[in-house]
Amino acid sequence: MREKELAAFLQQYKGRPLKLMEVCGTHTSALYRTGLRQLLPETITLVSGPGCPVCVTPTSYIDKLVEYAFTPGCQVMTFGDMLAVPGSKMSLAEARDQGGAADFFYSPEEMLEKAKAQPETTFFLAAVGFETTAPVWATVIKMAADNNIKNLKFLTALKTMPQALSFLCSKGRIDGFLCPGHVAVITGSEPFEKLAEAYGETMVIGGFSQPQLLRAMVRLVLESGKGHAGLWNEYPSVVKREGNAAAQKMVDEIFEAGDAVWRGIGLLPGSGLYLKEKYKEFDAGSRGLNEDRIPPGCLCSRIVLGDALPTQCPHFGKRCTPEHPVGACMVSSEGTCCITYREGGTT
Repeated sequence: MREKELAAFLQQYKGRPLKLMEVCGTHTSALYRTGLRQLLPETITLVSGPGCPVCVTPTSYIDKLVEYAFTPGCQVMTFGDMLAVPGSKMSLAEARDQGGAADFFYSPEEMLEKAKAQPETTFFLAAVGFETTAPVWATVIKMAADNNIKNLKFLTALKTMPQALSFLCSKGRIDGFLCPGHVAVITGSEPFEKLAEAYGETMVIGGFSQPQLLRAMVRLVLESGKGHAGLWNEYPSVVKREGNAAAQKMVDEIFEAGDAVWRGIGLLPGSGLYLKEKYKEFDAGSRGLNEDRIPPGCLCSRIVLGDALPTQCPHFGKRCTPEHPVGACMVSSEGTCCITYREGGTT
């Protein structure tokens, strides 16, 4: 079918009501940018999942970074969007305003030279992400070890997506999932095949350009509308069943799985990546950061589960804006609330 016909199929869908979830924050943004979200009829409800790593980082992790920022001789470094994530008392940006040592980097690799140039300072790196960025962090940690850079420490909040999807599938509230394409490039399609089979779910892996996303959404609506379970890979040029073996090997060398708390969801067994014993001297105390405090009235915990829309939150666009976020979903450029606010969305 041509793109025009595919778009018409979505727009004119007359099947049973569907509640679909796009898991990846980049998909959330792309669905707005390409106009595909606006094409969907009222019978299709599209909600966003926990596909933004910043959004699911618990408050205790932020609190730990704030503690380091106020420790003499220490410097916290992170990606820019992490600076604004609220902790239980303050964000890193607020800590910096009060004299704490917190700043951002453009790439983790640049911190290797920075740490070597300033041996008197201990740098604490906020290693946040999913399977997509885990190989990058593994590479940096290995380089730090190989070059004996002792003043570089890593506070990890690296999470793996299958456990979160398993949790969502177990609730039985979603008719079909648009699976994260970037994650699938690393993991391959097999983990999603297993989830679709185990839970009888409809899952589609999609790309990010308009044609790729259109085909993925049509496939998702078509198969979930018929109640078909299984995985369809609509990103075959990039996503293979076995994934990226080299990246997986690097991650397996540096990290091991452990339980992790997802902000707004809770503890998900085996969903975190932590430094192995061989590299423990580079760990900044990543395990056990389990406390998570959601501000009163904030619906982030329901939004990341697809149980609420950003516009249903009483703070959305009022107390909570990208400039002054109340909840984590408003902070990152991949956060559902931030994207919805930026795009002027009503859903």
